[in-house]
Amino acid sequence: MTDKLETQLTERFFRYLAVSSQSDAKSTTLPSTPSQHAMAELLAAELRALGLEQVVIDQHATVTAVKPGNRPAAPRIGFITHIDTVDVGLSPDIKPQILRWEDQDLCLNADQDIWLRRAQHPEIAPYIGQQVIFSDGTSVLGADNKAAVTVVMTLMENLNGDHGDIVVAFVPDEEIGLRGAKALDLETRFNVDFAWTIDCCELGEVVYENFNGAAAEIRFTGVPAHPMSGKGVLVNPLLMAHDYISQFDRQQTPEQTEGREGYIWFNEIQANASQAILKASIRDFDLASFAERKQQLQQQAQAIASRYPTGKVEITITDIYSNISNALGEDRRAIDLIFKAFRALDIEPKVIPMRGGTDGAALSAKGLLTPNFFTGAHNFHSRFEFLPLPSFVKSYQVAEKLCYLAAE
Repeated sequence: MTDKLETQLTERFFRYLAVSSQSDAKSTTLPSTPSQHAMAELLAAELRALGLEQVVIDQHATVTAVKPGNRPAAPRIGFITHIDTVDVGLSPDIKPQILRWEDQDLCLNADQDIWLRRAQHPEIAPYIGQQVIFSDGTSVLGADNKAAVTVVMTLMENLNGDHGDIVVAFVPDEEIGLRGAKALDLETRFNVDFAWTIDCCELGEVVYENFNGAAAEIRFTGVPAHPMSGKGVLVNPLLMAHDYISQFDRQQTPEQTEGREGYIWFNEIQANASQAILKASIRDFDLASFAERKQQLQQQAQAIASRYPTGKVEITITDIYSNISNALGEDRRAIDLIFKAFRALDIEPKVIPMRGGTDGAALSAKGLLTPNFFTGAHNFHSRFEFLPLPSFVKSYQVAEKLCYLAAE
């Protein structure tokens, strides 16, 4: 049965990977790319063919559908996954392959001499003897999140035991600020008692705590002047931005922090002689610390403005997502059922504070508790992303078990 399931999952996964569907952070439309419409249309057609009801695909490339249950008293549950893959400057076209890991360096692409080196990627060590899915090294693999799309769609095809109503949602643009999940109508399209995302990494991972996230844009306006007459007149916006960045602790950046430690990450600057636009990401698990970091950005903007009185400093801070745990109340069924499913399947849970956000954060902020469990993949957002087939199967089995446990 496991071999049949591996084949079923792999074939569907490869079919979805053949549809390039990167999101584009520079776009202001939803979805941000036309290719996500193609992915949504494929899923909607398959859902109709599988006999699901209320299949809706909208102008935003969001697809929802209902698999009616045979247990009317059971809670109405949901699964939400995202159809976009991340743009990290690699190829948008994914060419997957299955390689057997035998505890030695793996050549992913002979033509371009791309290797996964064991010494550089010790996370692959536990999977000796397993079949593992990789890209060809020119792109991410896209298990984030098409492995989850595959799990949910395969579940909709296979599920035939006693279960309540199951609502599925496939949304665009998770990778660029959870845009699709934020636009999802929970009253008419995803009206469930609780739900799950399948959007974290290795076998056993469970997430119900993630960063609070915000974005800052700081605009420095200088005073241009010719250098021959610039003394006492010229105000260089690049130096204003430099002085601003220098006021922040270099030990509180992504490369210096881990676990529940937060940070401010200056990650983009555009500048000329008149103006510099600096962008930053603010992340923290603790709401009070999150607020302090935003306040620090504001205060330092005021300090730089005082230092350069003929210049100008403007700052805008926008909240992006919140910690799932902010929404925790007395109803913890969605979380408790994950652990119950793990026990039934003999999976060791690995509860992690997720240093990122998921669609579940957007839904939890709306009042729908949506914890997250593993796809089985490693190295999201990397050319060395990989997905061991046995872990892929376990992800499916957890989703299936959740449907039956929720109905009991």
